[in-house]
Amino acid sequence: MKDMTLDAMAKACHGQLCGANTMQYLNARGIVIDSRMVQDDDVFVAIKGERTDGHRYIEQVFADGALAVVTEQPLTIPKPYILVKSTRQALKDLAAYYVSRLDVKVVGISGSVGKTSTKEMIASVLSQKYQVHKTEGNYNNEIGLPLTIFKLQESHQVAVLEMGISDFGEMHRLAAIARPNIAVLTNIGLSHLKTLGSREGILKAKTEMFEHLQDGACVVLNGDDDLLCGITQVQEKPPVFYGIGKSRPQTARYDSKQVYADDIENLGLQGIRLTIHLADDAMQVRIPIPGEHNVYNALAAAAVGRQLGLTNAEIKAGIENARTIDGRTNLIETRNMTVIDDCYNANPLSMKASIDVLATALGRTVAVLGDMGDLGQDERSLHYEVGRHLAQKGIDILFCAGTLSHETARAVREHNPSCAVYEFEARDDMLKELLPFLQEGDSVLVKASHFMKYAEVVEAIITM
Repeated sequence: MKDMTLDAMAKACHGQLCGANTMQYLNARGIVIDSRMVQDDDVFVAIKGERTDGHRYIEQVFADGALAVVTEQPLTIPKPYILVKSTRQALKDLAAYYVSRLDVKVVGISGSVGKTSTKEMIASVLSQKYQVHKTEGNYNNEIGLPLTIFKLQESHQVAVLEMGISDFGEMHRLAAIARPNIAVLTNIGLSHLKTLGSREGILKAKTEMFEHLQDGACVVLNGDDDLLCGITQVQEKPPVFYGIGKSRPQTARYDSKQVYADDIENLGLQGIRLTIHLADDAMQVRIPIPGEHNVYNALAAAAVGRQLGLTNAEIKAGIENARTIDGRTNLIETRNMTVIDDCYNANPLSMKASIDVLATALGRTVAVLGDMGDLGQDERSLHYEVGRHLAQKGIDILFCAGTLSHETARAVREHNPSCAVYEFEARDDMLKELLPFLQEGDSVLVKASHFMKYAEVVEAIITM
């Protein structure tokens, strides 16, 4: 990381530098919250978590070479430390200070569905021209975002940061850390309804990002989303809209899409072929990832690429070299079967998109689904709608587990009796029946919300 002195860090997080003050002008090598990851000259921030309290490991991290610690408790050992009221807030303050010192463009990405896949696509495109740092894994919350930022190096030119929320106020705090130069919102769907209440509530929460943008920032929005397309100005500038085709939703308040796609050809599990229009330019592109929802990811990436000065050739190369990550429409060829690993998380929109991908597959199609969480009072009807969509797409077989997935199974039985349905209360009971049932030539979709731990289902299939 770029040099940061203990004195500057203490001022950034409104703390008091205590202990061995002669150390105040030494530079930290890095900032960590996991005591097991401490290396020489790191600063350890002692976070109180659900399972343990980082303050318990302060003596150990000094023994392992830590330069200093950030703590809510005064220390009696003769080591340098920064005393703060809240180490969680200090972590955010330090991240905001650190990224402000770097000459880096920040792309902030949020939305109900597609944040991670859009982030991966944007990073792939921008890496054709710039040194890019991106969010890894699910490091997109008030702990993960700072840790992502601390890994930025002076050599990085662009940071592509995913920002995930579940309640009002969270985006305020995330955006205040990142201060994006470009803000991307993928869509306003049905997620976190327990806390956000409605799609209008989700829109309000997501657009909190706009209050913390850099001066002159660009906002990139899905112009086919019936709520996003009603946004007319951010910082007295019109957003850049993208979407499929030239047509606009009835609720649109913009004149035209600056980036759009047509001539879309679905290649099944081999991806998508399409034409992308950027202002007066057009280019033919092949997205190597299946699912028509990836068209939107590519369009968002093209819009961001154009904003940061990439050529059409660079944008095309970035899209055509994009890859998925584990748990996100990741195709695994195993034992003469194709497993569509999309098990990281789920909501109604992403469930339907994944079912659409499975419907394009060859051979026997098997959907292995689980419950979706955090859907509020309509959770049963939303699971039923997923089942009806699966029935309409003609999927051959459904295996499902969980209390709410019974609604998915019920809908399939009612709307497509030819689909074989196997439902279970527990995931492990389902696995016992699923593994011997699968056969060569099957295409298998595995998807559920994260708490269902369906990554273990994927692992069981590929190792059976």
